[in-house]
Amino acid sequence: MSAMVPPAPNPKATVASWKYDEIRPMLLEAGRLVAADEAERRVLMLVNPNMRAPYTTDTIYAGLQLILPGETAPAHRHTAFALRFIVEGERGFTAVEGKKVIMRRGDVILTPSWQWHDHGHEGDGPMIWLDGLDLPLYQAFPTNFAEMYKDERYPSEEVESAKDIQIGWEEVQNDLDARTGSHAIYNYRSPSGGPLSLTMGGQAERVDAETKSPPIRESCSFVYHCYEGSGRSELKLANGETRTLEWTKGDTFAVPAWTERVHVASELSYLFAVNDAPLLNNLGMYRKEQ
Repeated sequence: MSAMVPPAPNPKATVASWKYDEIRPMLLEAGRLVAADEAERRVLMLVNPNMRAPYTTDTIYAGLQLILPGETAPAHRHTAFALRFIVEGERGFTAVEGKKVIMRRGDVILTPSWQWHDHGHEGDGPMIWLDGLDLPLYQAFPTNFAEMYKDERYPSEEVESAKDIQIGWEEVQNDLDARTGSHAIYNYRSPSGGPLSLTMGGQAERVDAETKSPPIRESCSFVYHCYEGSGRSELKLANGETRTLEWTKGDTFAVPAWTERVHVASELSYLFAVNDAPLLNNLGMYRKEQ
């Protein structure tokens, strides 16, 4: 019985980290070796070392996606919800249900369930973003599938503003910087005021130079990305094990469920994270200690 109902949360995922300066060259090499027409999506999957794809945490899948100038990632739609956090590049775009939005570094772009979408690149240099999807959930519920559009691109028009699917970094940082204290959290919201989806949410954090965030433990898991700055995260896992992760601009790291976390900044730092808090809240399973 204790194996099925343990005395504390017991995630299979462990702490994991991916250094941008190490994986970026591999992603670019994949771009050289694998043409756009050979891969529907060219993604370096961030697989938790304790698990297999599509698990970055027990409930979140994450990967770094690359698109090169002139390429198109063909239009499709799928059951899974997706969000993109733009890491690098200019003049890349995502078109969702006919709305074409230009990607900017730090943007969060949403792809709601079962909406046609494609990606393209009209600028120079590589375009890279962090994908976050709820794919692990469908390992238990066999209801995830995709449909390809009949053409490479779904008909779309460029729009200057699409607040239902695009949240710019400037808005987020302005909110964080306006808050008092050495640590602040911004929770991304949909236009209706709720979380970004039924299953996944997003947050951003500011940690001032030479300070640390208060210890927080939540039943949700996180995939963090360092937007700016450098520092470390001191993590205490559900099983009592402690880990320390160093991070700097561009790095991504996974924090399993029920892991106490403290972020220690060497300089003014901004972190983005995708989490599964909406899923747990909707199921009545969310817990927090602070």
